[in-house]
Amino acid sequence: MASEPKKTKTNKPLFQSDHDELETTEIQSLCMYCHQQGTTRLLLTKIPFFKDLVVSSFSCDHCGHSDTDLQSADPIQEFGVKMSFNVDPQRDLNRRVVKTESTTIKIPEIDFEIPPESQKGILTTIEGVMDRAVRGLEQEQPVRRIMDPATAEKIDAFVKKLKELQTREKPFKMILEDPAGNCHIENYNAPNPDPQMIISHFERTKQQNEALGISAAPADGNNGSEETDNPAPGEVMQFKTNCPNCNAPVDTNMKMVDIPHFKEIILMATSCDTCGERTNEVKSGTGFEEKGKKITLNVTDASDMNRDLLKSETCSVRIPEIDMEIGGHAIAGKFTTLEGLLDDIRDLVVKKNPFTAGDSVDADMRKNITTFGEKLESLKNGKSNFTFIMDDPAGNSYLQNVYAPEDDPEMKIELYERTYDQNEELGLNDMKTENYEQEG
Repeated sequence: MASEPKKTKTNKPLFQSDHDELETTEIQSLCMYCHQQGTTRLLLTKIPFFKDLVVSSFSCDHCGHSDTDLQSADPIQEFGVKMSFNVDPQRDLNRRVVKTESTTIKIPEIDFEIPPESQKGILTTIEGVMDRAVRGLEQEQPVRRIMDPATAEKIDAFVKKLKELQTREKPFKMILEDPAGNCHIENYNAPNPDPQMIISHFERTKQQNEALGISAAPADGNNGSEETDNPAPGEVMQFKTNCPNCNAPVDTNMKMVDIPHFKEIILMATSCDTCGERTNEVKSGTGFEEKGKKITLNVTDASDMNRDLLKSETCSVRIPEIDMEIGGHAIAGKFTTLEGLLDDIRDLVVKKNPFTAGDSVDADMRKNITTFGEKLESLKNGKSNFTFIMDDPAGNSYLQNVYAPEDDPEMKIELYERTYDQNEELGLNDMKTENYEQEG
């Protein structure tokens, strides 16, 4: 029987500033090795991007066994995420990694794969991921060398390859793929994009949804998601969902809005009475356009901050003057102003960066993030001109033309053919548009 939980204080909580204190819960539980009483410590911590995480640590004073685990308490994201990272063993092994239970990790160079559910969720480093795999492979080797020498020899050879990756000079690739959308690799170049990392998002398959425990819609059609008929223009529809911040039950209002000189969009707004979180999100009411769209605005006046804009979830944003690029899906689709979007970008990169708080943060990274926030604030306040670029492969983004119906002399709109990779990420390559009622 487990004893009553006992609460203590941690002096240096995970990813929090030094003055913040978080409560941990201690539970007496049985050790899986010696079956004596050990101690499990649970910490519920808020990490931006991942919202809530439950970090658990077990230790046994009788046999010395210890273990750690990480569980995401955050709702499953709308899209899965895939991160392909070129690891330089000379400098990248200490990059921190958030691996959830649903994350698959691959190293193509040695045909290595850690399937989902085979390892518990963990907050570690790239080297920690590899060391953990080595320990797992070596655990049964003494017995295996006696019972199955041929297999043991193959495993020894593979472990040698895995260890050599950590010491050689040649880079190798590590791929994280999480259908839940909650894995992460630390970016040493933040707030700038990491040239070693490619991040893409994808629609989950039916099998992945089932593995994550996402059930089909009930008979009445109200499953608390966006699987709802589009509202008629002017009509406000409401459905049940959960707050993205505190996960409390909330109502989301949905309305069809017609943007002049553009198209109809679906606007969704959520307000949480429990924590005060307010969000708005937009979806295109007309599907993907035939071509991608790139909008370039020369911001030359403070009044440009008041321009309305629609950033779809697939739209990336770039400001060359400060080497800033925010990829699609990093910020949800929004109908806001240019000033409002810059505020959201600042919050995302500066305030909600999971690897820029606490004692272990690199001083140069903290300085870079702070400097970036200052530069962005300076641009927002009109202290210098800059170029604002929206690039949307789906063609569903919009920036207000204040000279409409005349052309805007400060704005350039380019339509372009999507690449194969862009179509792949949008799910268009496998889309069947003819004879779709037939199998195959």
